[in-house]
Amino acid sequence: MQTTLYGADVVLRPATADDIPALAEIRAEPEVYARWRGGVDLAAEIAADLASPDKFSYVIEYRNRNIGAIQWSQESDPDYRHANIDIYLTSALHGRGLGTDAVRTLARHLLTERGHHRITIDPAADNEAAIRSYRKVGFRAVGVMRRYERGADGTWHDGLLMDLLAEDLTG
Repeated sequence: MQTTLYGADVVLRPATADDIPALAEIRAEPEVYARWRGGVDLAAEIAADLASPDKFSYVIEYRNRNIGAIQWSQESDPDYRHANIDIYLTSALHGRGLGTDAVRTLARHLLTERGHHRITIDPAADNEAAIRSYRKVGFRAVGVMRRYERGADGTWHDGLLMDLLAEDLTG
């Protein structure tokens, strides 16, 4: 059972079907879509994420307004157990520290309440703003995953694997 999480400025609450239209609108913003992409039916993709038993999705709220989503999943094999995080935020609020707050809030929950010792995140290697944000939380670069994802132009692009150990969490 997911619980509502409180950061310094943001609230992370479990996402519901009622959130799908607002989240699809954010995902359709050109700057967000360029990183997250998706098919022609973003609402259906978000609904599939919400229905997945392996993903746990939260709406990011700021001043009582939905501004994005953050989700996590986990590797459950005890010998490799860890969590991973994905996030998107409305482009109108990029650069204000809200994504950092959301990632830190979820990371703290995963480390303290869910018992994970390690969390991964994998931004595009050229997404300098995201990488800076994750570093502020304590994530460190592990390495470049070459030709990790296919871009909208059909070419392959590198990803950066980053991880956070419990003792690295800042703030």
